[in-house]
Amino acid sequence: MPTYTITELAEEFDITPRAIRFYEDHGILDPKREGAGGRNRVYPARQRTRLKLTLRGKRLGFTLAEIKDLIDMYESPKDTVTQLQSFLAVLQQHRTKLERQREDLELTLAEISAHENECHALLALATDQNKA
Repeated sequence: MPTYTITELAEEFDITPRAIRFYEDHGILDPKREGAGGRNRVYPARQRTRLKLTLRGKRLGFTLAEIKDLIDMYESPKDTVTQLQSFLAVLQQHRTKLERQREDLELTLAEISAHENECHALLALATDQNKA
């Protein structure tokens, strides 16, 4: 089974080693320790997958706690129906949140358009007055 160093994972996923250590601090990643005093972090393939899922969850807007819960849920021997229901609940919460954000963005964009139109009209009026 392949293993990865912190540098290899950081380069592969275009993140800093500090970010990887941050995920360790939050209990999402748990590398093996090797070398003198356990100084060298070694990440088995399963830890690489956890990092990949963590980064995907962050892009989707999940909190670290939600990401950890979801990843842990699939690594524990639990009922698949319960897992799927939990995942659906999290997805629904995020869908609701994103739909609210979209509504807010649409309202904000409409307000910006109204202000732009007003500015264009005032500029046209000012230009007409300067010509006269």
